[in-house]
Amino acid sequence: MHGWIIIDKPIGPGSTQVVSAVKRALRVGGYGKYKVGHGGTLDPLASGVLPVAIGEATKLSGRMLDADKIYDFTIGFGVQTDTLDGEGVAIATSDVRPSLAAVEMVLPRFTGPIEQMPPAYSALKIDGKRAYDLARAGEEVVLATRNVTIHELTVHRDGDDGQLQSVTLTARVSKGTYIRSLARDIALAVGTVGHVTMLRRTKAGPFTLESAISLDKLSEMAKEPALEQLLLPLTAGLDDIPALYVSPDQARALRQGRKLIGIAAAPGLSLAMEGNSPVALVELDGPELRVVRGFNP
Repeated sequence: MHGWIIIDKPIGPGSTQVVSAVKRALRVGGYGKYKVGHGGTLDPLASGVLPVAIGEATKLSGRMLDADKIYDFTIGFGVQTDTLDGEGVAIATSDVRPSLAAVEMVLPRFTGPIEQMPPAYSALKIDGKRAYDLARAGEEVVLATRNVTIHELTVHRDGDDGQLQSVTLTARVSKGTYIRSLARDIALAVGTVGHVTMLRRTKAGPFTLESAISLDKLSEMAKEPALEQLLLPLTAGLDDIPALYVSPDQARALRQGRKLIGIAAAPGLSLAMEGNSPVALVELDGPELRVVRGFNP
C-alpha cells in the first residue's frame, strides 16, 4: 500500500478530515499502519480532486503541493464577504452587475505572472499565528502580496450577456494561488464586488476527477477489503519525470544513499527504477548521479 488514493472531496470536511478517513479505511480493511498525507489543501467549502499519499508516496507530497492545479469557480457579484466565500459575513455591497463582455475584457489582466493579496482568512502565519485565527479574533490582518502565475483563465459562456448575477470560470494556476483572492480582484476590476460561491478543483498535478472516488466509495471498498483496487502506484505522481533503469547493484547503492559515477542520464531529475520498482528520485550533478529522495517500499 504505497501509492495514491484520489478523493473527490465533498463540501464540508477539510483536507485533514479526509486524511483521517483514509487512515480509518486502512484500519478497517486490515492493511496495517501507514503514513498518510494529502497533496494540497482544499477549503471545507471547496470540492474536488484531493490526492492522498500513502506510505512511501508521502515523500512526494511536497512535489504535489508545488504542482499546477485547475479549478472551476463561480463569482457571485454584489456582495464581498470577509472570508471571500459564502461562509463569511458581508463587508461590502454594490448594485453594479457586469456584462459577460466586461468580465472577458479584464481577464488578460489576471493571466500570466501577477501579484496577489492572500485572504485574511487563510492558513498563512503572522508572527507564528494563523491569519484566520487572528481574523476570527477581530484583529486586523495585513498580509504581504505574493507572486503567482495564472496560466489560463477562461469564462464558461452560457449565452447570457446581460447583467450577470454570477459568472463561472476555469483557472489553471501555480502553487500558492488563492482563487478567493482572484475572484475578489476580478469583481473589483469590473466595477463591483464579489465572492466565491462555488469552488471545485478538477486537477491537481497529474491527477484528475476521472481517477477520484467519493468518501462513501472509500468506506465501501475498505469493508470488502479492496482498497488496493483504488490505489494508484507511487510513480503516478511522477508522470513528468523520465525513468532511468538501473541494475540491482546500482539500485542497492542508491538505496544506501551512495552516488553513482558515469551513468548516462538526462539533465535534471530522473526516477531510478529497478524493473518495476521505484528506487529513488535522482539528479545528475556533473559526472555524479546523486539521490534526491529515496524510496523503500
